Amino acid sequence: MPHALIHAFFDHVTSTVTHVIADPVSKRAAIVDPVLDYDPNSGHTSTANADALIAWVRAQRLTVDWLLETHAHADHLSAAPYLQRQLGGRIAIGAHIRDVQQVFKRLFNADDIATDGTPFEHLFADGERFSVGALEVEVMHTPGHTPGCVSYVLRSDAGLDVFIGDTLFMPDYGSARCDFPGGDAATLYRSIRQLLALPPETRLHLCHDYPGSERAPEWVSTVAEQKRDNVHVHDGVTEKAFVAMRTARDRTLAKPVLLLPAIQVNVRAGHWPAAESNGVRYLKIPLNAV
Repeated sequence: MPHALIHAFFDHVTSTVTHVIADPVSKRAAIVDPVLDYDPNSGHTSTANADALIAWVRAQRLTVDWLLETHAHADHLSAAPYLQRQLGGRIAIGAHIRDVQQVFKRLFNADDIATDGTPFEHLFADGERFSVGALEVEVMHTPGHTPGCVSYVLRSDAGLDVFIGDTLFMPDYGSARCDFPGGDAATLYRSIRQLLALPPETRLHLCHDYPGSERAPEWVSTVAEQKRDNVHVHDGVTEKAFVAMRTARDRTLAKPVLLLPAIQVNVRAGHWPAAESNGVRYLKIPLNAV
């Protein structure tokens, strides 16, 4: 099994990390959690983040097999369809996206939001395995932030690298919020303990970092570091204490700026709603409903 090539792109606007995973021998690759630029003031989209990623992938002469989402994000729009047009690959997510689609189909009263997992092209079951070239990846269902969250466990000759979405952040920032529809703090705690049961040297690759002015952005920690230092869920924190902390903290948090635009795009696998009779596509803003 080869040593994996892992390269990250950090979007300073949404504090999101997109990861590229590649087998350096076969040059097969997967992209995890890609970002489409979106200006909420104008409703305009652009592709600067995605284009930088495309340029790097082409410079490395990689062939993209997978466009992977860890969950339906509430803080950025997915660039997966744009990347697919440029680079190929199948758009995939955990099978419990169906549960998330059901919730937001009702919220947005949108007949074109499916509840069977489409238009995602592959739905991963918990424990399912797939390949990126000679690299083996296993899917771990890690709900709590949303019902559909998954982590991707990559095995190579360098050990384990796990792409954990929003489950955990860097140890000084803690854990994901659980107050979105379908979120649950007790479920998140159990998912985190499942991740922290992996070998201590396991590298955890995060989807976000919010460092403030104290340090530069970071997006890799180890199981050992999280167990020792995570401010919300280090060893010794009980499920009861975590749920109480997480519930109280979530009550103080403002909704993400891109929550309503992002989620209705991302449950459609990054695709936009169909154009209306005037040729314009529209996103809905439900009033007093969230």
